[in-house]
Amino acid sequence: MSALSTKHLLGIKYINTDDIHLILQTAKEFKEVINRPIKKVPSLRDLTIANLFFENSTRTRISFELAQKRLSADVINFSASASSVKKGETLLDTVNNILAMKVDMIVMRHSSVGAPMFLANKIDANIINAGDGTHEHPTQALLDAYSIKEKVGELKGVRVAIIGDIRHSRVALSNIYCLTKMGAEVMLAGPPTLIPKHIESLGVKVTYNVKEALEWCDVANILRIQLERQDIKYFPTLREYALYYGITKEILDSLNKKILIMHPGPINRGVEISSDAADSPQSIILDQVENGVAIRMAIMFLLAGRSFT
Repeated sequence: MSALSTKHLLGIKYINTDDIHLILQTAKEFKEVINRPIKKVPSLRDLTIANLFFENSTRTRISFELAQKRLSADVINFSASASSVKKGETLLDTVNNILAMKVDMIVMRHSSVGAPMFLANKIDANIINAGDGTHEHPTQALLDAYSIKEKVGELKGVRVAIIGDIRHSRVALSNIYCLTKMGAEVMLAGPPTLIPKHIESLGVKVTYNVKEALEWCDVANILRIQLERQDIKYFPTLREYALYYGITKEILDSLNKKILIMHPGPINRGVEISSDAADSPQSIILDQVENGVAIRMAIMFLLAGRSFT
């Protein structure tokens, strides 16, 4: 297979295992590119890509922009806070105005669940979901899968614990879809109030005991508490959360094996993970950041219909 089965990347739920294999293999090719002295290729020099971020972002936005420039695309950066959206312009009008300037591909982050899918049904440009509300964050799941495969060698049979605020995390949902499709085993851990009911129906295990999850897994993906999305209190205090669910070097050292530690960022040090755990040799957090550029290069390259063969 040398082409994706879809025109857009709206979520991991909407792509198949062949798509995931192709993206991961293509990302491997691009990782070699970004580690060369000359890190740029002319693959997308004929395309214009618009980054539409209606929510704040640091890593994802910079990673996409760097990936686009590595592929030689023309890049337009759009910030909702400095746009006509503040004057009442609708999402569709905003995008149609941008498309009138001959934009080929749109990378969008939006606080509303389903916003990328809404656009995909209205316009012709390729749409990449860079995070929609608490729904999905597909490129993060793909870079996480790539990072695990790079270190472990294979995804099938790998045990991955996702620990933290599962209820409000689009990263968690995309990771569940991606890892289970690729044959990995997934366990969710966190306070009962932050784990949605019936989530076991997605083929995952659930525990409220972090030590149990760490003893079980090969890889632990730690998620931050998303206070900006919480309308009520789900636990008494951050200090209490850190005491019962925070990952520390002391806990990692007490395990009978070495596990990999991941985090999609931003890290709230001293809450979901301590500095000595985040910066330990077991951590592959900075590898995730590097791999994010290669994964996003691969996705845009493939959606544009390009091929190495």
